[in-house]
Amino acid sequence: MSAVTESGVVEAASKELFIGGKWTAASGGKTFPVYDPSTGKVLCEVADASPEDGKAALDAAVTAQASFAATSPRERSEILRRAYELLLARNEELALLMTLEMGKPLAEARGEVAYAAEFFRWFSEEAVRIDGGYAVAPNGAGRFLVTKQPVGPTILITPWNFPMAMGGRKIGPAIAAGCTVVIKPAAQTPLSMLAVADILAEAGLPEGVLNVITTSDSGGVMEPLIRDGRARKLSFTGSTGVGRKLLEQASEKVLRTSMELGGNAPFVVFDDADMDAAIEGAMQAKMRNIGEACTAANRFYVQRGVVDEFARRLTERMSALPMGRGTEDGVVVGPLIDEAAVNKVSSLVSDAVDRGAKVLTGGAVVDGPGNFYPATVLTDVPVESKLASEEIFGPVAPISVFDTEDEAVEAANDTKYGLVSYLYTSDLKRALRVSERLDAGMIGLNQGIVSNPAAPFGGVKQSGLGREGGAVGIDEFLEIKYIAVSL
Repeated sequence: MSAVTESGVVEAASKELFIGGKWTAASGGKTFPVYDPSTGKVLCEVADASPEDGKAALDAAVTAQASFAATSPRERSEILRRAYELLLARNEELALLMTLEMGKPLAEARGEVAYAAEFFRWFSEEAVRIDGGYAVAPNGAGRFLVTKQPVGPTILITPWNFPMAMGGRKIGPAIAAGCTVVIKPAAQTPLSMLAVADILAEAGLPEGVLNVITTSDSGGVMEPLIRDGRARKLSFTGSTGVGRKLLEQASEKVLRTSMELGGNAPFVVFDDADMDAAIEGAMQAKMRNIGEACTAANRFYVQRGVVDEFARRLTERMSALPMGRGTEDGVVVGPLIDEAAVNKVSSLVSDAVDRGAKVLTGGAVVDGPGNFYPATVLTDVPVESKLASEEIFGPVAPISVFDTEDEAVEAANDTKYGLVSYLYTSDLKRALRVSERLDAGMIGLNQGIVSNPAAPFGGVKQSGLGREGGAVGIDEFLEIKYIAVSL
C-alpha cells in the first residue's frame, strides 16, 4: 500500500471547481459529500457547482479557445507528455485516492492510473501528426487543399467506474487537437478528475483550456451548456438512456457528438477452445473493475460439449476471489459503487433464479457495512430472464448453453447493444467467420481485454457513436476544411 495515508491523500486532494486556471468555491459555497463505498462513510465534501458556475466554466473555455488553437502541435504534445510522466510518478497516491472514492482494489486502481496516462502519451504523439491533403482537380483547372482544425470548445461528461481513464481518453485528444474543455466528472468520483486537472496545470496547460465542474445536479448544470451553442462538441460516456437525452439536447445547436454508451457483451466459448485461455479470459472480461464496466462479459454462451467443464472451472476461480475493502492486501472483489448498484445486481440474480437458473457460487447480498456483492456464477439461465437483456454492472457470470454456431451468433446478437463481443475458438476459419458476424464495434478474439489507447474504442447500435483512442480518436475533435484553389 502507498506510504501516503488514506486521511492524508484525501486531505491533500483538490475539492474546489477548476475554472479559468483557478481553484474556486462553488457560488454560494455549496458542497456535496463523496462517500467511501466500502464503508458508507463520507470521505470529504467537494464544491457543488450551480448553473452559474457552469456558465463561468464555458465562458473560460470560449475565451481561451482562439489562443490555444493557435499553439503549435509540438507545444500541445509536450504538455501531454509532461502530464503522462507526472501521472506515472504519482501512481501510488492517485491509485489510493481512486480506490477510496470508487472502491476498486488498489492493484486495479494502479493499472487505471497507468492506462489513463497512456492516453496522454498516445495523443501527445498524435498531436504532431494531424495531416491534410493536396490534390489536382479532375479537370486540371484547380487544386484541392484539405486541412484539419480544432472543432472548438468541448463539453466532456465522464462516468464513475473509470474516473481517471475515461477523462484521459477524452481530454487527451481534445488537447492534442487544440480544443478547450469543460469536463464534468460523476458525482460519486470527482476527486480523481480534480487530481488530473491539478497535474495538467502543473504540466503547463494554459489557463482556461481545462475547466472542471463538480456538481450533484448534472442535468441542471450541463443542459444549459449543451444548449448554449458556443460549445461545438459533446463527448459522453455513460448509460444509453442518458445518452439519448444528451443527443436530443445537442441536436438543438447541432453539436458534434461522441457517445460511448451501454453494453451487453456476449462471451462465446466453442468446444474446440483452449479451455485454460477461455477461463482466464472469462475472469478478465467479467471481473475487471468488479464487473462494473461497459466492456464486462454479461452473457456467457458455452457449447454443450464443454459447458460443464467451463462452469466448474469458472466457479472454482470465482468462489476463491477474496472480497473486501480495496485498500486491503490481496482483495480482488471490492464494493460496488453504491447501495442502488447492489440492489440492481441482487434483483437481476433473483429474477433469474426465480425463472429456474441455478446458483453455483455467490448469489446473495453480503451484510454491511459497505456495498458488497460476492462473485457469482449461474447456470441454466433462461433467455427470458432480465440478465439476458440488461447490463449487470456487477460480479455475476450467467452461463447458457448452445449447440450450433448459428445458434451462438443469434443469441450473441440478440440485444440492442453492440459494444464488444468475446469469442474463444481454435478454428481460424470459425474465428474470422464469427467475428465478422457478431454485431459489435470490438471483438475480443481469444482474449478477455480489448481496451488499448492505440486502438479505436466504440460500439454499434445503441452502444454509441464515434470512436475513442487509436489513430481515429483525435479526428473526433477536428473539423475538416476544404479550400478550393483556382489556377
